[in-house]
Amino acid sequence: MSKESRFVLWLEEVRKDDVPLVGGKNANLGEMINAGIPVPPGFAVTAYAFKYFLEKTGLGEKIYGMLRKLDVNNTKELEETTARIREMIMNQPMPKEVEDEIKKYYLELAGKLGLDPGKLRVAVRSSATAEDLPEASFAGQQDTYLNVYGADNVVYYVKRCWASLFTARATFYRVAQGIPHERTFMSVTVQKMVNSKSAGVMFTLHPVTGDENVVVIEGSWGLGESVVGGKVTPDEFIVDKKTLSIVERHLNKKTFMITFDPALGRNVHLKWDEQKGRWVSEEGEGVNPPLTQIAHPDKPALSDDEVKRLAELALLIQKHYGKHMDIEWAIDSDLPFPSNVFIVQARPETVWSTKKAKEAEKKPTEVKGKTVKLGEAKVLVKGLPASPGVGAGVARVIFDPKSKEAMEFKEGDILVTKMTDPDWVPLMKKARAIVTDEGGMTSHAAIVSRELGIPAVVGTGSATQVIKTGIEVTVDGGRGVIYEGIVEDLVKPKTEAPQVAGAVASVGISPEQLLPLYPVTATKIYMNLGEPDAIEKYKDLPFDGIGLMRIEFIFTDWVQYHPLYLIEIGKPEIVVNKLAEGIAKVAQAIYPRPVVVRFSDFKTNEYRGLKGGEKYEPDERNPMIGWRGVSRYIHPKYEPAFRLEVRAIRKVREEMGLTNVWVMFPFVRTTWELEKAIKIMEEEGLKRSKDFKVWAMAEVPSIALLADEFAKYVDGFSIGSNDLTQLVLGADRDSNILAEMGYFDERDPAVLQAIRMIIEKAHSRGATVSICGQAPSVYPEIVEFLVKYGIDSISVNPDAVISTRRLVASIERKIMLDAVRNARHIRESTRLFDTVG
Repeated sequence: MSKESRFVLWLEEVRKDDVPLVGGKNANLGEMINAGIPVPPGFAVTAYAFKYFLEKTGLGEKIYGMLRKLDVNNTKELEETTARIREMIMNQPMPKEVEDEIKKYYLELAGKLGLDPGKLRVAVRSSATAEDLPEASFAGQQDTYLNVYGADNVVYYVKRCWASLFTARATFYRVAQGIPHERTFMSVTVQKMVNSKSAGVMFTLHPVTGDENVVVIEGSWGLGESVVGGKVTPDEFIVDKKTLSIVERHLNKKTFMITFDPALGRNVHLKWDEQKGRWVSEEGEGVNPPLTQIAHPDKPALSDDEVKRLAELALLIQKHYGKHMDIEWAIDSDLPFPSNVFIVQARPETVWSTKKAKEAEKKPTEVKGKTVKLGEAKVLVKGLPASPGVGAGVARVIFDPKSKEAMEFKEGDILVTKMTDPDWVPLMKKARAIVTDEGGMTSHAAIVSRELGIPAVVGTGSATQVIKTGIEVTVDGGRGVIYEGIVEDLVKPKTEAPQVAGAVASVGISPEQLLPLYPVTATKIYMNLGEPDAIEKYKDLPFDGIGLMRIEFIFTDWVQYHPLYLIEIGKPEIVVNKLAEGIAKVAQAIYPRPVVVRFSDFKTNEYRGLKGGEKYEPDERNPMIGWRGVSRYIHPKYEPAFRLEVRAIRKVREEMGLTNVWVMFPFVRTTWELEKAIKIMEEEGLKRSKDFKVWAMAEVPSIALLADEFAKYVDGFSIGSNDLTQLVLGADRDSNILAEMGYFDERDPAVLQAIRMIIEKAHSRGATVSICGQAPSVYPEIVEFLVKYGIDSISVNPDAVISTRRLVASIERKIMLDAVRNARHIRESTRLFDTVG
């Protein structure tokens, strides 16, 4: 009988090519066994058995009919439909021929191990045929059941695994990835349980940095579920691949474990009681499994020999598969070293592997057209010069970031659209230049382009009509002009001084050493940043810290889902971990310089654009001045999501040790809402201290009027000149018509007076004042105004850091010289008066 028509296969019978039949998990286990890698013995219930079950019982036709009608973005409908499907599977008896085959293999496994069938403990694990593939990895998506005894129980839990193919999470994932339900089947792994002393995961590259020269091993006491599920902060060992020496070890306090209790015949969850100095059961007293005698929160969960043995196996697995791997392991407490070290699962590492593969595929669009002289070039359209620089390439007119045209957008193309919002960021990163019909100098397109260092022209009015897809254009972001063709005078390399980063790298100067090479200023020069990856490009600029880090970029690129949706489906840790990862990337790169992280400030229409967001967001007529900023954090509906942001900050500061991270509250309207938000933050364990500063954005006129009152709650303010100008003048910041007419201008006397009030009132209470809006990046006269009135720091876009530092230095010298001249004039006048007198 061929493999394809069998209900059950021994693991040693399968290979990596058998993924369609037994899923990625089983295929990898079989492949490792045949490569000599120690894997607990077992068998696979094939995907054919599952398919046979669906067809013979008639459930398949019913289930797929229900799924075809399902709207997965309707959370209630998704949960109810998938629950009904799982219930249908569990209520339907398994065909006798399939059930008999599973029981037969379980009894034979017991015989091979010399165990009484009643005492053979096995793990029953899902192995979906679309799970763990490089292009569709979603580890932990279906179910695993541990310590299963007896043939009847094995059959029952195989059905539970089949049903888990239709959880809300797994169903949503397949739709999001474009994986047809009808082509996804479930195989099941049945393996001897390892009596785990310790367990965990390891990677054949560094999962955070992508370093391919090390193996990273994470482990904790008991079963690996506590590590994989994020219930404990595991010990971490970093091993050099060449020498197999442990180059770094991070031992953490492991206060939780899951272990098997023979007396109860099941797993128990234990927590360390510091006062009693021992492990206690979450279920009450009287539980005392053997592992409690050797496990201690402060002791390493692995010996050095076990770490090196695991690293050896990781290298063997990587060599066998020819790619980086994500591996689960366990140490059996019943066996001596080295026979106690087992690999229980291996799958391709996807994050860095996919990222590097995509980078390798990225090739800038080749500019093939004939070049033209600047004097002969035809001007297609003009707009506002939003981000300096010149970009030339093939124009792509796109109206929807999720359209077919967007999918065809290549690295180095010119993006032409009406207006951008956070959904456009992935395309914007690929663009060589950006052109929009609408928007002013503080529009989303303008701000993001400046932060990414991409030339941009906004507010053209007609670019999407004038510019045709496929033609070559040159975008002059510094002058606001788009030319037809490739203008050689603009695109040819210029002979100029080397850029800061290049100069630094060439002579080996650190950022801290670089600062004195530029003018020293009493006013700190900070930098605005949104995209975490951009810090690698700008970290060597001479700035004193990040004055504004927007985390909206992390939400749209890294988290992608609405936080309330993730809470509802039981995955809140995605928000915490992804935000922490993005923030830490920046904080680590510039440590110990401060990073002021602004809590999320999406408008409702932008939140709705996140996956699953439509359910939670109202349709506001004017989101710009609607439910945003602190008003969201204190609302009972959104407060749980805000707490996730706070936990991410705490994780970065406390678990990662990056105490240079501060926070800032956006769009603050009243003192009472600020007080409530700070109280929520404190409930999550974050309180103002000498090394943890809390700022508020000063962008609503109420703060200008009452800055001295608001200063009772925060350490400092950062003036958001974009919104402040909008609200003081009643001028929509995104209106290119008003911008062209001169209405939206941060230099207006009313705006300057509001800024002056904020500085003076805040200083009267000892609070610091910064500014992070666009004004100082654009207008030198505003920089002079700010320095004159004693602002403490100025945060500008990366392209303006050096020029602003030099400008501030010259202004400060001018102020000092004027003071000296005035003092001299007073002394001379006094002396003259005395002489005449």
